[in-house]
Amino acid sequence: MKILKTIALAVIFGVTASAAQAQINFSWSANAGPLNPHQTSPNQMYAQAMVYEPLVRYEKGGTLRPWLAESWEILDEGTRYRFHIRKGVKFSNGEDFNAAAVKANFEQLLKNINKHRWLEFVNQMETITVIDEHTVDLKLKSAYYPALQELSLVRPVRFMAPSAMPEEGHTGQGIKAPIGTGPWMLKESVLGVKDVFERNPYYWGEKPKSETVEVAVIADPNARALAFESGMINIIYGLEGQISPDTFERFTLQKNLHTSLSDPISTRLIAMNSARNATQEKAVRVAINHALDRAAISKGIFYGTETPADTLFAKNVPYADIDLKPYQYDPQLAATILEQAGWQVQDNGYRAKSGKSLTVELVYHGHDANQKAIAEVLQANLKKIGVELKLVAEERSRFYKRQKGGEFDLIFNNTWGAPYDPHTFMSGMRRPSHADYMAQAGLPTKAEIDKTIDAILVSTNEEKRHALYKKVLTTLHEEAVYLPVTYLRITGVSSEKLGKVTMGATVFDIPFEQMGK
Repeated sequence: MKILKTIALAVIFGVTASAAQAQINFSWSANAGPLNPHQTSPNQMYAQAMVYEPLVRYEKGGTLRPWLAESWEILDEGTRYRFHIRKGVKFSNGEDFNAAAVKANFEQLLKNINKHRWLEFVNQMETITVIDEHTVDLKLKSAYYPALQELSLVRPVRFMAPSAMPEEGHTGQGIKAPIGTGPWMLKESVLGVKDVFERNPYYWGEKPKSETVEVAVIADPNARALAFESGMINIIYGLEGQISPDTFERFTLQKNLHTSLSDPISTRLIAMNSARNATQEKAVRVAINHALDRAAISKGIFYGTETPADTLFAKNVPYADIDLKPYQYDPQLAATILEQAGWQVQDNGYRAKSGKSLTVELVYHGHDANQKAIAEVLQANLKKIGVELKLVAEERSRFYKRQKGGEFDLIFNNTWGAPYDPHTFMSGMRRPSHADYMAQAGLPTKAEIDKTIDAILVSTNEEKRHALYKKVLTTLHEEAVYLPVTYLRITGVSSEKLGKVTMGATVFDIPFEQMGK
C-alpha cells in the first residue's frame, strides 16, 4: 500500500524517483518563471532571490550588511552613494561582476521606469557613473534615506549578467537567460511539474551544503503536507498558504521532524474608514479595538502560528520599538466607551444614536478562508457590545477596487513585511490608491501625517528620523484607524535527515544554501 501511495504521489506531482532522492526537495504553488530579475509575475520571488543578489543584504531587525558592495559612502548631503564593488565575484556563466554590470542593470530599470515607479528608489535615480572597475557612483534627485533599504529588495534591483540582456529594448521585454551571481542557478524547468536548481560553480561566498534544490509544483497546502509525509519533499517553508495551521501543529508533535517559526514578518490588520459612516467617530474605532479577541483568533484559527498584534508594526520592525499602550480585549470597556459617546442599546440588542443604528460593514476576500473566519469572530465580538457588523465577501478585483476607492467601513489589509516595513508601507499612506490613505482621509491630522512621512523619507539625521516615526505611529495608534489582528510569521518544517530549518530575514530570501548536513 505504501509503495502504491508513493507511486500515486509521483504521478500527481510529476516527481521522479531521482528527484525524491535530491538533497533538498521543496515545493511551491507555481513554477519559478523566466526568472527575470527586473520583472514581477510570473517570476517567483523566492527563486529570484536564489539566483540574483543585492548590493546590500537585509538582515533581521533591519540591519543592512555589505554584500555585492563591500562598502559605501553617502555623499553630497545624502544625494550621492559611492559603492565599492566586491572583487572576484563572477556570474554563473563565468562573466565578471563589476561596476559596469551595476550600471548596465540600473540603466535597464530607467529604460522601463514606468514599470518600476512603485519603488521610490527608482524614481530617485538620476545618473549612474562608473568611477573605475570596482567603484560606481549613484546620484539621486534628492536625499532619500531608504535608498539602501530598497537596494536590498528581491526585485527589481538585483543584478544579472549584461550578456544575458537583450541587444535592443530593455529587460522588461525579456532576457536571454537567468544568469546571476547567487549561490544557485536554474538547471531545469518543467511547466506545471518542477524546477531544479544546482550550485553556482563560480559562487564567491560559502558554498551551499546541498548540490541541488528541486521544487515540485504543488498548489494545494493539503497536497503539500501529503507529499511531505510521503517523503516526496523534505521541507515546507513560507507564510500562510504553504501549510495549514492545524497541520503545522500536528507536525510540531512529531519528534522526528524539525519545526520552526520566525519572528513577526508582517501584520494582518483591518483598516477602518475615518471618513465614512459610524467609523468616522474615534470612539467607535477605539471601542472596536477593545472588542476584538485577538488571543482567540491566534489560538482558534491559527493554532498559535500567528500571534496577537497590539500595534500596526511589531516591535522588531525598524523604528517601531516605541511605547504604545495596547488596546486590550475588554468588552465592558468597549461598551462603556460607546455609552459615553451617546450610542444607546435598543430593543434589538444593537446600539443607535440620533435615530441611526450602529451598523458597519467589513469587506473581505470571498475566497480567503482565514479572512472569513476572522470576520465571523469579529462579528460575534461586536454583537456583544451592541455593534452590528455586516460581512461583505468580494472577489479579488472588486475587493481592491473598494480599497482604492474608499468603499468600505472596515476592510482587510496587511503591512508589506520585511524589508518594506515601515518605510514603503508608510510611503503608500500618502497615495489615494491605497486603503491606508482612505482609512486616514477623515482624520483632522491627515495633512500633517503626510507631511511628516515626507520628512521621514528625506531625513538624513537618524535621531530626527526616530522622532518623526514615533510621531506618526503614535498618532495612528491613538486615532485607532487600524485594527491590528495578528502578526504573521514564517512557518518551517523539515525532515530529520535534512536538519533544522534556518529562518530567513524576509519571507522571500529562503536560505537553502544553509540547509542540509
